[in-house]
Amino acid sequence: RDLPGTGGKMTGVKHSFFSFLRDIKGNVLPMAAIGMLLSAALVGGGVDMSRAYRVENRLQSACDSAALAGRRAVASNGFDTTAQTQANSYFTTNFDDTTQETTSTTKSFTSADNGQTVTGTASTQLNLAVMKIFGFQKFSLAVTCQASMGVGNSDVVMVLDTTGSMGYALGTGTRISALRTAMKNFYTTVKTATTGTSARVRYGFVPFSTTVNVGHLLYDKDPNYLVDSYHVQSRVPVTKYKTTTSTTFEYKNETYTTPTKYSTTAYDKQSKCNNASPNDISWQSNGSPTITTSTVTNGSVTTVVTTTKQPQQATFYTCQKEGSNYFIYTYGGSRDLYTYSTVATDTSIQLLDYFNYKERKDGSDPLPYDQYKSFNAVTLPMMADDGSDVTSTWSGCIEERGTVSEPSFTYSTTNGMTPSGSNDLDLDSAPTSDDTTKWAPMWPQVAYFRTTSGGSKTNNPTSLYGQKANSYCPYRSQLLTEMTQTSFNAYADALNATGSTYLDIGMIWGGRLSSPDGIFSDTVNAAPSNGGEVSRHIIFMTDGFMEPDYDIQQAYGIEYHDRRITDDGSSNDANRHTSRFLAVCEAIKAKGIRVWAIAFTSGSTSGSNLQTCASPNSYYSADESAALNTAFQEIAKQVGELRITQ
Repeated sequence: RDLPGTGGKMTGVKHSFFSFLRDIKGNVLPMAAIGMLLSAALVGGGVDMSRAYRVENRLQSACDSAALAGRRAVASNGFDTTAQTQANSYFTTNFDDTTQETTSTTKSFTSADNGQTVTGTASTQLNLAVMKIFGFQKFSLAVTCQASMGVGNSDVVMVLDTTGSMGYALGTGTRISALRTAMKNFYTTVKTATTGTSARVRYGFVPFSTTVNVGHLLYDKDPNYLVDSYHVQSRVPVTKYKTTTSTTFEYKNETYTTPTKYSTTAYDKQSKCNNASPNDISWQSNGSPTITTSTVTNGSVTTVVTTTKQPQQATFYTCQKEGSNYFIYTYGGSRDLYTYSTVATDTSIQLLDYFNYKERKDGSDPLPYDQYKSFNAVTLPMMADDGSDVTSTWSGCIEERGTVSEPSFTYSTTNGMTPSGSNDLDLDSAPTSDDTTKWAPMWPQVAYFRTTSGGSKTNNPTSLYGQKANSYCPYRSQLLTEMTQTSFNAYADALNATGSTYLDIGMIWGGRLSSPDGIFSDTVNAAPSNGGEVSRHIIFMTDGFMEPDYDIQQAYGIEYHDRRITDDGSSNDANRHTSRFLAVCEAIKAKGIRVWAIAFTSGSTSGSNLQTCASPNSYYSADESAALNTAFQEIAKQVGELRITQ
């Protein structure tokens, strides 16, 4: 059989060889020479065929790796120049003409479906080492390859930092706009990989800042998971009855004495008399007043009238004419001044007198949490600064269930969470009748901390002074569910940037929404219709570091007063939250859930803690928008299943 690449043409050596075979006049020596020549051809052919198989395998391997690299480099722009360059680079790295003793090597990588499948072809020519003495110069070798990314059944819970710093400017947009774009491209990449397959991909979300918005999830699961009464640092309006006060005056019994001559000095003109006349002495009190009181009650209004009778007197001067002259005369006056002070008190109307700042709890100025947790509008009388009523409806953000204020926490598969007693770090147990195992609605409209008259914070049980505590509530969380691109994009666009950074509360609820053993296990363990296994992932992204604020309302109340995390209301607050965060990370990974972590922007100093939290080879840092998008794309490709399909 003709060897590949020879075109089937017979050279001089081959012609002489076959002519000799037809000549029967040979002898032993020529026959021996022919035998040696035939043996050399067989051995040489084997050597060159072995080289050809080795080169063909190398060519196939280079083609496969290049197709994989090209498909891996595909992002939201499909199989673009960047992806093509990556494929070509991988091929060149893995196949070298000099090393393989080949020439005229070509390769081509294309995609007919915008990057979902990358197809490659490669060809080369192998220079023969032995068979060229028989006239065979080269072997022509060609291979094809194809790489695609498919996704099996995957559950992805995105735990996203939506604190106030995510609203900072970044390039032409903001950090949170960069996050929205990266999220949407993540969905597109995974969706492309599942097109035409039966794979099920579900998404859950936990936006976090100072707390998380999971109230609807808890209430829908079981309203009894939420407390009916709770304690909160607040204030109580102290009231008084509506009182109307008025004062009126009345003069009675006014009399005057007969004028008598004051001076015998005569004046020829009235004007001279008037100028010499003393000034009048105005009305003055004359003796003690007489006070009487009368009370009249008409329904809820009691009117008290206090009447004060005060005698008064005055002295007046006038000029009178006698004959042709004028003389100064004087006379006195007297009267009674009646003052009526009327006070009407309506016991059916109460008004704000002042506020008493204190902790409100069941049995002492309780608040109607049983109504508030049902998402009903609740009106609290006179809670506004001006004494008007305040109406509020729960937005869904929560305060965590009971915990212990310890400096450090650890988790191991042997001992579980240490120390014990931290219900907030328990990812799986459902609440019992004990309120410390339940969650409480965060009620921003009633949250106040206490101060002195000078405005300094004080931990005295009560105070006549206080300030409104800031409260922040991120967008509501979502249980795992299948989503369209439209619904996914709408969720991403609804994220809002507000509040401080509490990494632990985000990861706690990322674990709860992902756990196959917890309160949402019915959702987590819902079997896909294709019957396949499900891989579980948490993508945790933050642009900052642990930044608790002890005088705001957050997942653990107002820390300055409640002291659920610290011993004194402030010391080591960040370190203690960080310890909780890392312990929860270990508890989640122990469930077989892969934790991906992204530290976003140079402002994030959480890198080392995030690396500790993340699963192996699952940590990324991103300083700007493009890098954040790349991080999400890399995760999307690893959530997916990149494989050779041809």
